[in-house]
Amino acid sequence: MSQQAHIEAFFDTATSTISYVVYDWTGGNAAIIDPVLDYDPKSGRTRHDNAQKILDFIRTQSLTVDWILETHAHADHLSAAAWLKQRIGGRVAIGAQIGKVQQVFKSLFNLEPDFATDGSQFDYLFEDEEAFTIGSLNARAIAVPGHTPADLAYQVGDAVFVGDTLFMPDVGSARCDFPGGNAAMLYQSVRKLLSLPTDTRLFLCHDYPPENRKPSWQTTVAEQRAANIHLHDGVDEPTFVAMRTKRDQTLGMPMLILPAIQVNIRAGVLPPADTNGIRYLRIPMDAL
Repeated sequence: MSQQAHIEAFFDTATSTISYVVYDWTGGNAAIIDPVLDYDPKSGRTRHDNAQKILDFIRTQSLTVDWILETHAHADHLSAAAWLKQRIGGRVAIGAQIGKVQQVFKSLFNLEPDFATDGSQFDYLFEDEEAFTIGSLNARAIAVPGHTPADLAYQVGDAVFVGDTLFMPDVGSARCDFPGGNAAMLYQSVRKLLSLPTDTRLFLCHDYPPENRKPSWQTTVAEQRAANIHLHDGVDEPTFVAMRTKRDQTLGMPMLILPAIQVNIRAGVLPPADTNGIRYLRIPMDAL
């Protein structure tokens, strides 16, 4: 890799999500990873507080945005990708398997007949191991299915943005009970990440810390291999799958899964307005 990336993190307390700006230098080029659109489930109103912080940082650093990267179609927050693209450009990208997720949720939400399930709402679909650049930075997409079929991690130099695949070592791993999720696949995806050099930095999409520490989102391959409560070295696939399956059976659905998925499979674009000019989200009854 040509140089080490500069990384700025933005933590959203409402959804425990971390978004990132990755850039080569001030005045250079950048990628935004997993931006958050603020959403109030009580009123149905959106805001742009989190996205505005990213926008302000981009402008302060005089950055040109090459990419707005989604690690997957999130179930815990709405994406601000479309809002940011409208203001500062950049291609919105996600994993090439997003069509599998779109197919499931088009059916669940009974979306409009012309809603495409080929990922064409996004500007670019990354294949596994595909190389790309962020200005002078070399990067690659790494398929890490398991949490969903379409999860990607993004490696930029010695930094890997792992999405929901891994959490901090004292929290463990992502759930695998969403449509298309698979605990055995997640195990294999994590082992692929943890086969990287031990000093590789891992940047997380969420942190749900125990009471004795503050939120954190950076760890290393070495720390995960030594101390991840679900996936440390020595945990084999059958043991993990049994643990993950049992644990997932105890978890409730994320608070924002129904609004989030409807927006995120559209690359952050809100649903089309109805005949009265108002946009609506669908809430399927007794379906999840």
